[in-house]
Amino acid sequence: MEFNYKELESAAELLKVLAHPVRLCIVNGLIKNGPQNVSKMQGCLDMPQSTVSQHLQKLRSAGIITGERNGLEIIYRVSSEEAEKLVLNLMTIIDKDKL
Repeated sequence: MEFNYKELESAAELLKVLAHPVRLCIVNGLIKNGPQNVSKMQGCLDMPQSTVSQHLQKLRSAGIITGERNGLEIIYRVSSEEAEKLVLNLMTIIDKDKL
């Protein structure tokens, strides 16, 4: 086999974090629309801010996104190139299925 167990374990952890529709939507939105604060995401997702914040925390803990304080708000952006590639590929597959 080409991959060792540690590499596969790391990939599986990334997939686990992204395997929730809200987190997938957040990462996809950040890729397509650029950095955003939680209020802007909340409006797009039509969910309470506390729910969005919980998902953002999971993404931050996994190293998929980072947040930078700008005054009273935190601006989030995708920081994992692997996650970005994965989500872009997944969205391409989903878009093809719509045709």
